[in-house]
Amino acid sequence: MKNALITGLTGQDGSYLAELLLEKGYKVYGLRRRTSVPISENVLHIENEIDWISGDLLDPGSLAKAVSLSQPDEVYNLAAQSFVAASWDQPTLTGAVTGLGVTHLLDAIRHVKPSARYYQASSSEMFGKVQEMPQTEKTPFYPRSPYAVAKVYGHWITINYRESFDMFTCSGILFNHESPRRGIEFVTRKVSRAVARIKLGMQDKLAMGNLDAKRDWGYAGDYVEAMWLMLQQDKPDDFVIATGETHSVRDLLEAAFSHVGLHYEDYVYVDPRFVRPAEVEILLGDPSKAREKLQWKPKVSFAELVAMMVESDLRIIGHQKA
Repeated sequence: MKNALITGLTGQDGSYLAELLLEKGYKVYGLRRRTSVPISENVLHIENEIDWISGDLLDPGSLAKAVSLSQPDEVYNLAAQSFVAASWDQPTLTGAVTGLGVTHLLDAIRHVKPSARYYQASSSEMFGKVQEMPQTEKTPFYPRSPYAVAKVYGHWITINYRESFDMFTCSGILFNHESPRRGIEFVTRKVSRAVARIKLGMQDKLAMGNLDAKRDWGYAGDYVEAMWLMLQQDKPDDFVIATGETHSVRDLLEAAFSHVGLHYEDYVYVDPRFVRPAEVEILLGDPSKAREKLQWKPKVSFAELVAMMVESDLRIIGHQKA
């Protein structure tokens, strides 16, 4: 039986990854930051199967203790201040958690369990003002938000520890990946939730930002498999994980509203408050390396993903309404 330590386990990716590892027979430890109200919506069905350890990426001592207690064969760092829009309001916190927190965790592993294999959640937002199309592992970064800048730091410090200390550290440069477990502040979930509320007569309009921004959207449940595969290789490496297709926010709206027989033009309006100070216009990943070396490819299509999210929110909100 292998031991795995996951930070950010209660989030979208962490919950899907924990399910995957439990199915594979792992003993799963979750680092849980104290909050006044426990956050466990995504993991209620597996909460009792997780060994929880109290800790925080801002507290190096707690991370060393977590690594000592869990004695992990694999560590997956999925914790972050992960909402891009909030990173302009809280740039210092974002830098501390999403950037420097990576160093805290890597150093804890180096001193306590240097043989552990480490996965870093890097982000397509690092490409920002894209320098080439599509983006690959060799595309230069041009981050356009405090979040993306912090992710670039986390990415490079992961490489630095690999090269400096001969540690097995990998970064997955994941393009946008969504699911019914996505936080309600993210655009895909904001749309699927609004569509459900409008269909059920609980909302009239939906305020949006830039409708022409384009993203490479995939399913989170597919992407956590790629994380696991990276740590099963003979040598550590970094991989772009993406679908290789791009869709605009307008495409997202059209797919979501049409799924319930509505036209998005009748309900959506642009609100300047939701336009980013520095916009990332398009992201499109090239997953060729992951396809070749990891034998990984996405299974859920964009249309299937949108339908899955809308149906989930119809059930959730319909139940609340009842």
